[in-house]
Amino acid sequence: MVGLPKEIMESARMDGATHFQIFRTIILPLSLPALASFAIFQFLWVWNDLLVAMVYLGQGEDKTVLTAQLRELLGSRGDNWEILTSGAFISIVVPLIVFISLQRYFVRGLLAGSVKGG
Repeated sequence: MVGLPKEIMESARMDGATHFQIFRTIILPLSLPALASFAIFQFLWVWNDLLVAMVYLGQGEDKTVLTAQLRELLGSRGDNWEILTSGAFISIVVPLIVFISLQRYFVRGLLAGSVKGG
């Protein structure tokens, strides 16, 4: 948000826009790609964080998270690897849906500062 041109906000202020109107109509739409990129990374970080989930849920059979359940599928000797890989493939569906649905914003956020317009 710091990199946004200050001239746009000054022009809006000269036209009589309030702080909230400037934020809602100028800053938020221009910051949407960066916010979407942040949302994707934050979602993936939280989705994959086993420690936080185990701290909040506590112990018990009815309180297991998906990643902990995948670890249990491997077995004590590591002989059920085919079940583990199929379970890991199924667990990637939700993050994949989030990434695909927000991909256009993610690409815009990556390319936002790469080309200088004339």
